[in-house]
Amino acid sequence: MRKVFLGAVALSLAVAVAVTMNVSRGVEPVGEKKQTNAPGLIAHNVYFSMKDNSPAAKEKLVAACKKYLSKHPGEVFFAAGILVKDLDRPVNDRDFDVALHIVFQDRKSHDLYQDAPRHKQFIDENKANWKKVRVFDSEVDR
Repeated sequence: MRKVFLGAVALSLAVAVAVTMNVSRGVEPVGEKKQTNAPGLIAHNVYFSMKDNSPAAKEKLVAACKKYLSKHPGEVFFAAGILVKDLDRPVNDRDFDVALHIVFQDRKSHDLYQDAPRHKQFIDENKANWKKVRVFDSEVDR
């Protein structure tokens, strides 16, 4: 019984810390919308199909995403990673090797990112291995 109690206390503390960290980063808890009159956030999702899609080449592209495409002004969220092989339902689009996900605080931040020297350098250094690139930009609400 003591182990269950201590486990519950540890879980409660972990949740409290996570919520506190998200609030301090400007992330609202699920179900709570930020009230604002400003235009919505912009989600920039890019899916790369690669000529050389070996594990090493995929990890190299993910590393380049992290190096060149993260920490731009106005970035609210950044992530990059590879296709999850065992998520293969009929609705899953599996026509990519590496995915990039960035959420910007507004359209202006997104547009500045598109012209940023690090973004252009990323393209120049990596495009030779791209078979296909698909970009999905959307306004999102939280």
